[in-house]
Amino acid sequence: MKLPELFAGTLVRRYKRFLADVITSEGEQLTVHCPNTGSMTGCVDPNSRVYYSKSENPKRKYPCTLEFVESNHGLVSVNTGRANALVGEGLANGYIEALHEYSEIKPEIKIPEGDGRFDFLASIGERKAYVEVKSVTLHVEGTQGAFPDSVSERARKHVNALVRRVEEGDRAVLIFCTQHLGIERVRPATEIDPLYAQALELAVSKGVEVLAYGCVTDLRTMALGPQLEFTLS
Repeated sequence: MKLPELFAGTLVRRYKRFLADVITSEGEQLTVHCPNTGSMTGCVDPNSRVYYSKSENPKRKYPCTLEFVESNHGLVSVNTGRANALVGEGLANGYIEALHEYSEIKPEIKIPEGDGRFDFLASIGERKAYVEVKSVTLHVEGTQGAFPDSVSERARKHVNALVRRVEEGDRAVLIFCTQHLGIERVRPATEIDPLYAQALELAVSKGVEVLAYGCVTDLRTMALGPQLEFTLS
């Protein structure tokens, strides 16, 4: 995936969930859109080096978007929307080995028995695999990452919806897309959201498949990296 042109700056603060103040390389303070609803623990330290993009859309109140932050443990893509794009690209080109045989990929599929949507439906003939993607940016220790970085009822509902798909005879796959280059292993963040961790453990016992992938970037392009280790603890 080709990235938009990026501009370097220094983070002042992130606030109101969707906003961040950045000092540009020219010394100007700029308010940018922050496309991440999580707590972004470890990714919003003041004075961190950041990279942002600029939109030409004249209707945007904040034309610039925060894209990457240099954390103490590695470069982090904080644009959660890129996780879906990376996995979608990986599904389309057969990079995700567990799902490479599925020839038709559809994004944003309505959850059959409830509100909300799954990120993808992969199918071949009558065989279906429902795919949900979660972006991981929380670094815990060493090379360990965890999800979520704040309590997420929405993430738990998605896990439960994946279980129902398995019960109906379909495949259900949860993919953790790790956008933190310092993370090599992923687990549920039991210490932050124990209900999510419990739901995920039950889902795995019911047959929901869990995969984790890293990403690679040179700040000009970005792609899925190697498959990472996933554990429940």
